[in-house]
Amino acid sequence: MTSDFSTLLAPRSVALVGASDDPTRIGGRPLRYLKEGGFKGAVLPVNPKRETVQGLPAFASIAALPVVPDTAILAVPAHLTRQAVEDCAQAGVKSAIVFSAGFAETGADGERLQKDMVSIARNSGMRLLGPNCLGVFNPSIGYFGTFSVVLDNQLITPGPVGIVSQSGAYGAHVAHLARKRGLGISHWVTTGNECDIDVAETIDWMVQQPETNVIMAYAEGVRDRDTFIAALERARKAEKAIIFMKTGRSDVGAEAAASHTASLAGSDAVFDAVLRQYGVYRAATTAEQLDVAYACASGIYPPSNRVGIFTMSGGFGIQLADDAEAAGLDVAPMPEAAQGKLKEMLPYSSPRNPVDATAQVVSDMDMLTRYVRAMITEGGYDIFTAILGTGPSSKNFADPLRNALMAAMDGQDGKIRGLTMSAPDTVVRQYEQDGFLVFEDGSALARALGALVWLKQSFERNRNAAEVAQGQRFDMPKGPLSEAQAKAILGQAGLAFPGEHLVPVGGDVGEAASQLGFPVVLKICSPDIAHKTEVGAVAVNVRDADAARQAAETILKSASEHAPDARIDGILVAPMAPDGVETIVGVMQDPVLGPVVMFGLGGIFVEVLKDVTFRAAPFDEAEAMRMIREIRGFAMLEGVRGAPPSDVEALARFLSDLSRFAAAHADRVESIDLNPVRVLPRGQGVVPLDALIVLNEETANDRD
Repeated sequence: MTSDFSTLLAPRSVALVGASDDPTRIGGRPLRYLKEGGFKGAVLPVNPKRETVQGLPAFASIAALPVVPDTAILAVPAHLTRQAVEDCAQAGVKSAIVFSAGFAETGADGERLQKDMVSIARNSGMRLLGPNCLGVFNPSIGYFGTFSVVLDNQLITPGPVGIVSQSGAYGAHVAHLARKRGLGISHWVTTGNECDIDVAETIDWMVQQPETNVIMAYAEGVRDRDTFIAALERARKAEKAIIFMKTGRSDVGAEAAASHTASLAGSDAVFDAVLRQYGVYRAATTAEQLDVAYACASGIYPPSNRVGIFTMSGGFGIQLADDAEAAGLDVAPMPEAAQGKLKEMLPYSSPRNPVDATAQVVSDMDMLTRYVRAMITEGGYDIFTAILGTGPSSKNFADPLRNALMAAMDGQDGKIRGLTMSAPDTVVRQYEQDGFLVFEDGSALARALGALVWLKQSFERNRNAAEVAQGQRFDMPKGPLSEAQAKAILGQAGLAFPGEHLVPVGGDVGEAASQLGFPVVLKICSPDIAHKTEVGAVAVNVRDADAARQAAETILKSASEHAPDARIDGILVAPMAPDGVETIVGVMQDPVLGPVVMFGLGGIFVEVLKDVTFRAAPFDEAEAMRMIREIRGFAMLEGVRGAPPSDVEALARFLSDLSRFAAAHADRVESIDLNPVRVLPRGQGVVPLDALIVLNEETANDRD
């Protein structure tokens, strides 16, 4: 990360090219915000038509400035932006923000203009943000380099939440919502077309800022796989949460994303799985993104998922218990002895969990304090929640209730505290200052608490995880590979295949089958026939030598008829595999995230239910095990209807080994298809029955 990036968000001086005396115009708003924010650095308006702009001396050009500014805000139309960039580059400006649209997002002409602008900047070492963006702000120094109307009525206060968004409008919206929620913002960056600086680099920079505890990110796609994953790894290592909003789940959404900021979206399913892999929480809605960021803002996470629920209404308690369990929380009952103690205090209460003190406790706040304290100290809960309803907004009830709760919480600073309640903002802020997370909706509270637990678990896994190295690199031949060649290459990487014989054309297939032992499978072996079943080039359950010879003749004839120009290496003779659970394993090159491994159950699970998951390569066996457990059909591997449990440990090793191979050969391997991979009962391993490697011939001469 270069210091030039920091000039975008912590400049000592800023030039505003296209500065306007009208504070409502695009060129006028940033100047107004900088003045109102109390920015202490030099502010240098550039406008050749005016002597002053909003009371500040104006300059005719960048060259006419008395000092070289750290950064420049370019508030000029697209056709004037190139010259403005060139002027900044010649002057030695370190970074610039390009507000204007009209570049790559508009088509070929705009793309050429954008590339030309980037070339000028790079030749001088200047960093560019945008174009087609709303800019940045850093409230802690009063620096508001944006024309967003979100600041028209009220500036943003400093705080622990970083926001980075490809979409300026979305970034402004979540900043507004965060402000309404009482959240301060450390840094706010909108990246637009990302001609230079992108979401990934911005996340990486934000993670390194000590004042930032959590980052809210919005992206329609990412461009630089390595920078993106490095940023996610840095965040997880620093134990700073990233709450991600990624659009483009649908085909329509993906197309809209591409046209909006000229981004490359890639596969949404792959993106989703990679976020999980690196401990990034993906929000389904803006409300959820804000809720989870709010919960993470303190940087405090619960050591376990055990949650205690205090209520004065049984119905609301049951509802929150349902939501908590759905969010992955453990609504464990109070210990029997503790239940007895609570029952002695309030005979009509229900002290199991949810702990329902009933409305009786409202008339005795000392009793409420003792009851809640006993629940907290003896329940063994790391998360405490209470359902207060409208009580905190009551004129007579509000202060006694808050005081009673705080007395009960005395000495319990390490516990996460969550409330559901409805009250004015001033009352909510008081509870927040007391260390409570406050939600109106119980299900939103449960989801946020579940997210805290999930993030904590990800952080803990990462503490103990060793770095995963990519596998050894092997030489590979040019051109299409046959099944036998693919298996030989993968075998070098540690993937075990059944013992097989390749019998050349004219060889004795019956003799080879006899040596292996019956029954056997016969398949055509050709680098030009990838899908053997479709050309009738497979025979299964062949039980004697004569049948093997006859089947081989039939296979060769069928292959000749369906693929007359195909090169034939011979007949592959393999033993029939023992029974097990059929899975599908593969490798693909995602256009954004590079080599990824795919896993799922075979048959209807993949064909109809699309029950597959992905991971970016490489990954270790522990990550492979989480990958396996993610699929909806995992119960099939645990053993159903009397079937024995499958060897998921061997399957995890297989997936991890494959991922290392894929990472080491990312430039050469376009895809790998291992279908099916039969998972045998525990202790017996896995058996891949077929293998197809598709090479990238454009890189055939690279490093080989």
